[in-house]
Amino acid sequence: MEDWVHRALQRWPNVPALFGWLALDRRGRWLIRGEPITRPQIIDTIDRNYGVDAYGRWYFQNGPQRGYMKLEVAPFVLRVAADGAALRTHTGLPVAAPTQAFLDEEGSLLLVTEHGPALLADHDLDWALARLRAGGAPVGEAALAAALATPSGQPSDLELAIGDRALSVRRLDRAQWPAVLGYVLDPQPRDGERTTRDDASP
Repeated sequence: MEDWVHRALQRWPNVPALFGWLALDRRGRWLIRGEPITRPQIIDTIDRNYGVDAYGRWYFQNGPQRGYMKLEVAPFVLRVAADGAALRTHTGLPVAAPTQAFLDEEGSLLLVTEHGPALLADHDLDWALARLRAGGAPVGEAALAAALATPSGQPSDLELAIGDRALSVRRLDRAQWPAVLGYVLDPQPRDGERTTRDDASP
């Protein structure tokens, strides 16, 4: 978080949280009330002040007010960097130390990174296919089909080579990603938590 955010929190520590306005789609776009945010200054501000609370709810800290994010798939979306080798989150953070890889029933890939769980963007799946191995050999259609047929929650025969790491790829249905990886898709107020809806009540 930026310094101005910390200063605002110290000055106004009890501003009610905002729910139901903000979202992140599977392309890595920030949305407000379902519409993409397009102003670069706003996008940059959200990128720099995006975090997670103790309950796995991701949010944008807008000064003293916390706006919780509805996630279409995951807290981050990964894109291949300009060098064609490294990965970056949709917020611009470099990914240096992924620890786990998961394949869903449709062939989408999620990595657990040092920043949080992150979906690889659909248009970069070819990047992953070129780095998948089965028994040490480049993955073919048969090996990929076998991995997709693996029951959810079980390890597949695939490994993903990222830099000097070789991550075992586990099959996991997308509906199970939030519970297994500890994040909330649609944050809701907890008991006793003040929200802007509370302030709007008569």
